[in-house]
Amino acid sequence: MWQLKQQVYEANMALPLHGLVTFTWGNVSAIDRDRGCIVIKPSGVAYEQMAADDMVVVSLSGEVIEGRYRPSSDTATHLALYQRYSDIGGVVHTHSTHATAWAQAGRSIPALGTTHADYFFGDIPCTRPLTSAEVAGEYELNTGRVIIETIGQANPLHTPGVLVYQHGPFAWGEDAGQALHNAVVMEEVARMAWITGEINPKQKVIDDYLMNKHFHRKHGPGAYYGQPK
Repeated sequence: MWQLKQQVYEANMALPLHGLVTFTWGNVSAIDRDRGCIVIKPSGVAYEQMAADDMVVVSLSGEVIEGRYRPSSDTATHLALYQRYSDIGGVVHTHSTHATAWAQAGRSIPALGTTHADYFFGDIPCTRPLTSAEVAGEYELNTGRVIIETIGQANPLHTPGVLVYQHGPFAWGEDAGQALHNAVVMEEVARMAWITGEINPKQKVIDDYLMNKHFHRKHGPGAYYGQPK
């Protein structure tokens, strides 16, 4: 468990380094499916004050197993994603500027070029608004449910992130490091899409054949980008 705590701690500490969080506006978690638990950042603790041992271990039913702090207030959202999608091993939530701006506008981030296509197979969707009953009830759990509703039956690693309407981005991956990587990419393509729209408001989304080429040369059995693992 110490190793997973260290991984989650390092991924959380990388959020401010990549400019994805202000103050404590973000969290990273990772799952140990064999032990049936997750490790997640403590709620409201400043990054400069955290240590790996401060990461909180939580059961898949939401009970704190280990840790002196309360877990992130977004824990139920993370748990919902882990429970629904077995391919997800790490989850990141931030309020990064550009991705959050698209979420506040209620707009999906359009796939406009190959940078986007290297990581996200299509637009990065924005969820529907939560209802007043969903917000008044199990808010964080319902946030996870609306993300799941948006992704549906699609491969979550082909769309490794969404925007929650008027809230912000959630990203994920096979582990905490990959989830962090996808969160950084989401923020960057959100910024690129905004700039592209300013330059050419009529710009169309990337052609399907170019999208397919760029995504599949990095992902799947025919991938050839990078070095053999």
